[in-house]
Amino acid sequence: MLAAFPHAMPLEGLIGGLMIGVAAAVMLLGLGRIAGVSGLAARATGIADSGTPRGIAIAFVIGLPLGALILSAVTGGVETRFPSSIIPLVIGGLLVGYGTRLGSGCTSGHGVCGMSRLSPRSLIATAIFMASGFVTVALMRAGGLL
Repeated sequence: MLAAFPHAMPLEGLIGGLMIGVAAAVMLLGLGRIAGVSGLAARATGIADSGTPRGIAIAFVIGLPLGALILSAVTGGVETRFPSSIIPLVIGGLLVGYGTRLGSGCTSGHGVCGMSRLSPRSLIATAIFMASGFVTVALMRAGGLL
C-alpha cells in the first residue's frame, strides 16, 4: 500500500497529529482558548483586538517556525519542494487568508479544535475544506498539474 506513496511517513504523521492535538488540548484546558492559528496570528499582529492575550498569541506564532527549525536541526531536515516562482505562493497565501476570514477560522481552528468540541459550524466548515481539497486535487490531476 505505501509503495504507491513513496514519500508517505505514517509514523511521523501520527506523532505530528498527536502533538497538534496535545497543543490544542493544553491551550483549551489550560487557557480556555481555541488554538486556531489564523485567530492567533491576527491577535499577534494586532489585526484582532480581542481573544487570546497578545503575548500568548505572539509566543504561539513564533513557536510554529521555531519548532520546525529545532526539529530540522535535530533530524537533519526534511526535503521540501516549492514552485520556482513566488507568485503561486503569494496567491495561495492571499486566498487562504481570505478564506479564513470568510469562514471565521482556519483548518486548525475548525478541524482540530471545533470538531473536537462538536461545533456544528466547525463540522460544516471542515466538510467544506475537505471537499474543496478533493475537488482541487482532482482538477489538478485532470489538468496534468499533479
